[in-house]
Amino acid sequence: MSHWLVKSEPSKYSWEQLVKDKQTSWDGVRNFTARNNLKAMKKGDEVFFYHSNEGLEIVGIAKVAEEAYQDPTTDETNWVVVDLKPFKELKKPVSLVTIKAEKRLADMALVRLGRLSVSPVTDAEWNVILEMADTK
Repeated sequence: MSHWLVKSEPSKYSWEQLVKDKQTSWDGVRNFTARNNLKAMKKGDEVFFYHSNEGLEIVGIAKVAEEAYQDPTTDETNWVVVDLKPFKELKKPVSLVTIKAEKRLADMALVRLGRLSVSPVTDAEWNVILEMADTK
């Protein structure tokens, strides 16, 4: 199983909204690297849900419910979506400031590639974040 991180501005689509909706299509991605990450996701993969711009923190874990398929918000065949469903809220959200201060996360894509909306998370990074969140 692989691990990932997706970003969303809470005013546009929050963790709370995902929990309420029970499942959503992760659409609107228009960056080729982020798109390739969506294509690499497999059903059951776990995904950190990060509130960007407002909050700047990882707040929950979603799971991939449906692998990549054509983004219904565009006719361009280059773009895909995956379906995500909520899995677990973090006991303690993990802020970007805290992540940047943690030496073990210095190479994390969230730190190195700050504008990337969908990024991979290594197993080691995943475990550090869970430790910081007091979540198993």
